[in-house]
Amino acid sequence: MPSTTPTELAERLGKGLLSFPVTHFTEDLEFDEPAYRENIARMGRYDVAALFAAGGTGEFFSLTPQEVGRVLRAAVQSAPSGTPILAPAGHGTAQAVAMARDAQDAGADGLLLFPPYLTEASAEGLTAHVRAVCEATSLGVVLYSRANAVYSPETVAELAETCPNLIGLKDGVGDLELITQIHSRLGERLVYVGGLPTAETFALPYLELGATTYSSAIFNFLPEFALAFYDAVRQRDRKKVRLLLDRVVLPYTAIRDRRSGYAVSIVKAGMDLTGHPAGPVRPPLTDLDESERELLADVIAAARAALD
Repeated sequence: MPSTTPTELAERLGKGLLSFPVTHFTEDLEFDEPAYRENIARMGRYDVAALFAAGGTGEFFSLTPQEVGRVLRAAVQSAPSGTPILAPAGHGTAQAVAMARDAQDAGADGLLLFPPYLTEASAEGLTAHVRAVCEATSLGVVLYSRANAVYSPETVAELAETCPNLIGLKDGVGDLELITQIHSRLGERLVYVGGLPTAETFALPYLELGATTYSSAIFNFLPEFALAFYDAVRQRDRKKVRLLLDRVVLPYTAIRDRRSGYAVSIVKAGMDLTGHPAGPVRPPLTDLDESERELLADVIAAARAALD
């Protein structure tokens, strides 16, 4: 049985910063479990509300189902007591159900449900997909709304009514009107998570719409900066948020936007530059080149200076 009930997990998620640890690989692209375990323990020592193992930043899309299970178990076993670990589930419905059951067996505290792989689906099909996963586990489930699985207010409302363990919605689209409609319809029934790449960019406007938390990739390698930024957002310190955006976050996103897939690659480069190497990214992603790493080193220096 999970150590955290869905209700307890929802409350925890909504009150603090979230992060998606990278997945460590050796130079020959095998899972580097000892390094990953050490990093999970390091991240968990900070005031983070939860960690999402093998998520998007953790290259879920490049892991085999067996590797997902290994990564998840390493995270569950290595996280400090009291740090919730959420597992991924995705691909087709049968695979997502199998992942949900394995996540519960592994001792995860919750589940992030990724969009179904490749194919588009109707609202009815997505509803059946989500319901099958929710019924397969007692874990709290967070929907990841993006790509080919953007959930309408009507679909979310139906799922919230019929799936008691559906606890949250992570937005990876950036449709503010859609989030407003969902929040207006469901209020505090769900916890709303900002999930766009480099979520700090959108954190303040999302807070006004009811999304009290977001997932920070920057936390992987600049945890003090990420927590200071989150604190400024929650205090609605617009002046400080603007300053940190201008000096750090926007220069960071300018590097991220140079190539597709850099939202993950830039995090691994940041890990290396701050003394916490996590190895290369797996294909089809590509690593930053040396000139881009130099630019990122300047951003890291600016982040540290901004906290002095």
